[in-house]
Amino acid sequence: MAKITTSTLLKMKQQGEKISTITAYDASFAKLFDQAGIHAILIGDSLGMVLQGQDDTLPVDIDHMAYHTQSVKRGVTDTLIISDMPFMTYATKEQAFTNAAKLMQAGASMVKMEGGEWLVDTIKGLVERGIPVCAHLGLTPQSVNVFGGFKVQGREKSQADKMIADAKLLEAAGAQLLVLECIPCDLGKAISAAVSIPTIGIGAGKDTDGQILVMHDALGISCSYMPKFSRNFLIDTGDIKKAIELYISEVSDGNFPGDEHIFVK
Repeated sequence: MAKITTSTLLKMKQQGEKISTITAYDASFAKLFDQAGIHAILIGDSLGMVLQGQDDTLPVDIDHMAYHTQSVKRGVTDTLIISDMPFMTYATKEQAFTNAAKLMQAGASMVKMEGGEWLVDTIKGLVERGIPVCAHLGLTPQSVNVFGGFKVQGREKSQADKMIADAKLLEAAGAQLLVLECIPCDLGKAISAAVSIPTIGIGAGKDTDGQILVMHDALGISCSYMPKFSRNFLIDTGDIKKAIELYISEVSDGNFPGDEHIFVK
């Protein structure tokens, strides 16, 4: 597999090829996923929940993210590496510049931030300084206390319209990738059609340009519960590498997510 870049993912969207993405937090799993042919790896602040046993992602700090980014980088040859900017590390542009630099120096090829219109100036500034950005709309876990829990977003027309508008603004600001989490499938389809950058869904239906799962969910080893939008691929294969290859294949063929994994209005 050739080195995956943001240009690779954009070309895949343009050609109608599905993008497969998964989280990883260490070199061993990252190497296995890279060898299996995954297109992108996200070092997610989900590590707060799946590795640290926290109730949410808020306790994760920039040093945690840099450490795990360095670890993943050592296991990867071809896969694009994306690192989450954790809670309150990009509240101001200056914070964002400093903390994004730490993640890029740790080995990330792109940083991910949660939020809509308010991030426009920050994204512009990062891109001008050579830092690619993945935006994130829908259920943004760092805002869990504002939402009152982990709930599907965008079911009301006003909220859906705002999300589509935000997606266009984030693209115009320079974001090169967009994660859509826990939104109705029709909205996932509408946003994917409204922007030219690739969209990566997690609980956003099958019409996004790609999918992402937390590795612990995809392998059926999450310590809490299995989200509706996920699937245990390991139970079908009995082998971790084959499980990831199956995940990639099912996404590519349009078989995952299935109707049982999506949200409707």
